[in-house]
Amino acid sequence: MQPTRIMRYNGGGSKPNITGFEMRKFLAATGSQRYDPWWRNEAWRYTGRFSRMNRFKNSLPGFGIATVAFAGYCLYEHFFLEDDHHHGAEEHH
Repeated sequence: MQPTRIMRYNGGGSKPNITGFEMRKFLAATGSQRYDPWWRNEAWRYTGRFSRMNRFKNSLPGFGIATVAFAGYCLYEHFFLEDDHHHGAEEHH
């Protein structure tokens, strides 16, 4: 057997708790939420149009349209416009 299991084994009887600390009572106390009197006043910040997802979606209005327009312009410039500048092909003096 492992030493920790030997230490936990109490031979069928219960040992008295010398510290007075009871883990079950501690877990029961921490599991319950405390009453917040201001929760009702702050709830509007996290619901409806102010929810986290809606705040994220509305943080950059027009960004999607601008991205598509810029990509379209780059494609148009690449395929349809002539490049009049011939860098390094000829020297002009």
